[in-house]
Amino acid sequence: MRRISRKKRSTLANRAIAASAALILGGGGLVAVNVYASAGEGPSGSSPPTRTQNAGSRLSTIDCPEAVNGLPDVPDEARGEVDRELAAMDTQITDAYRQFADRKEQIARDPGLAENAVLGPLRSKRTASLDRIGIAIGRAGERPAGLESLAGCSLRADDSRGGNGGGRGDGNGGPGGGGQDDGQGQDQGQDGGQGQDPGGQDPGRGQDPGQDQGQGGNGPVAADFVDIQSVQPNVDRPRQRRGASRGTFTTDCGRNENGKFNPDNVIVAPGVSNGAHHMHDYIGNQANDAFASDDDLANGATTCRNQGDRSTYYWPVLRLQNGQDEDDVNADGGGRDQNVGEIQTPSKVTLKFVGSPVGRVTAMPRFLRIITGDAKAFTNGDANANASWSCTGFEDRQLTDKYPICPEGSQVVRTFAFQNCWDGQNTDSANHRTHVAFAQENGRCPNGFRAVPQLVQRIVYDVPPGPGFAVDSFPEQLHKPITDHGDFINVFDDRLMKKMVRCINDGRRCR
Repeated sequence: MRRISRKKRSTLANRAIAASAALILGGGGLVAVNVYASAGEGPSGSSPPTRTQNAGSRLSTIDCPEAVNGLPDVPDEARGEVDRELAAMDTQITDAYRQFADRKEQIARDPGLAENAVLGPLRSKRTASLDRIGIAIGRAGERPAGLESLAGCSLRADDSRGGNGGGRGDGNGGPGGGGQDDGQGQDQGQDGGQGQDPGGQDPGRGQDPGQDQGQGGNGPVAADFVDIQSVQPNVDRPRQRRGASRGTFTTDCGRNENGKFNPDNVIVAPGVSNGAHHMHDYIGNQANDAFASDDDLANGATTCRNQGDRSTYYWPVLRLQNGQDEDDVNADGGGRDQNVGEIQTPSKVTLKFVGSPVGRVTAMPRFLRIITGDAKAFTNGDANANASWSCTGFEDRQLTDKYPICPEGSQVVRTFAFQNCWDGQNTDSANHRTHVAFAQENGRCPNGFRAVPQLVQRIVYDVPPGPGFAVDSFPEQLHKPITDHGDFINVFDDRLMKKMVRCINDGRRCR
């Protein structure tokens, strides 16, 4: 059994709306009515909306607003403290989810238990964390108003159904797809919105999506999978205009054969052990954990063949749902966070940097941090989702919100196309997103941004045919495929970065 490197305990950040749940036992099954408690009004002064779950749905998770999205610009002096409090709020959600999962049946019989045992205590803890965030920001600038409106959470059902399993890419490497490398030397954008499951082969159709399946009752469910052969092709190659930078630069950093794992995330939760609440695969830089500084990364060993690349590349592990335990079955990020099953080492990992379809690229700054996708997209919505799932031999069909069922002889493929525009100033931002962006539909970067080499990761797995696998996730995200994401910190030395840029701009293929 593989040895997992474990990190201590701790924290991370999330969402909220305002909450209290009343359950009514209806003829069609459980009807969940969210009655929002007075956790404060939103910035506009209006009360949060009330949501009602469909009859027949089972409450399956906790839904909280993403607190970081409700914050103004965070002063640099306050970022450390704010990040720690946001991380603490994620741990609060994890703990509340455990309480909910352990008492689902009791909550169904006793509606008041949801408020008394789960949502009320969670709201109180979130209110205290948000107050500390406000104080921290207020020390360095103006204290934001209305943070208390982010304190409340609700219970919700998993409304997964069979049907549309397509991606949502824009054909230019934008969210939901983009820049997909099919392993044949082609870099393809994705047009995810056209991907339709014409029906008939969705294994989850007609099943109760709330029933306990996979991951010890924590998902995924049958409706989260679709036969890739039933999906229509939905990938369009982006048109490259005159002056496009057509070259590629590929770096070989292995497949995590040495088994470096931890549940930290030094980008989102620096200084916080178990900041991700799920296990990551790491390739490249071997010094990466929650406490790694830029100096640590600059001096760290690397699995990359070219020692000028000490960048760190990481993503949630993929596990087989085969009843086999890993070493982390009783550890943070593993079994304690509802991530169980046998971790799969990829059969192939390709790290390729590509150019812009409309012009030249410029060098990335050293220690630039990029997150692509959203680890909380199941509850946050798909605004930042960028998952791309497919099968070898079928990579003209990309899925965002479904796992693929691949035919015999075909392998599961995860593709991450990272943001390819940089603001020209910052290596990170308060929400870890706004300093980078995807190119617009016309291939050009937004105003104030410049094109940089676009990282495209392609990760292949040899897993048994069928629906028996899932990526690690935050517990309340129920291992949904839409929560897939990737992280990258650029630690190329200046000489190798310049070589990459020249190669791409000159239209060459370099390794």
